[in-house]
Amino acid sequence: QVQLVESGGGLVQAGGSLRLSCAASGSIGIFNLNPMGWYRQAPGKQRELVAASTIFSINYADSVKGRFTISRDNAKNTVYLQMNGLKREDTAVYYCQILVRGNNYWGQGTQVTVSS
Repeated sequence: QVQLVESGGGLVQAGGSLRLSCAASGSIGIFNLNPMGWYRQAPGKQRELVAASTIFSINYADSVKGRFTISRDNAKNTVYLQMNGLKREDTAVYYCQILVRGNNYWGQGTQVTVSS
């Protein structure tokens, strides 16, 4: 089994910053080999990829490029999402995801609300 525990969401004013964390545990194998991503889902909208990290590359949605940064601490089996310059349209539930041996696992989600 694989568990993902997210933290760091909250309420922030537009232009502010938040850092989300996602700690992985269980049968994850070698953490740095597992592709991981951050997704978000706003009310009434489909879940969308925000940022993805593999051993080969890092990719971002166009809407967050230059504002968000995904990073990993392999010693702590943790992935982070640093969010700067937050906008109201960034309001959503944010989920972390890990791919382990062909299976996707998801965190429980953390709410990010950006006020004007």
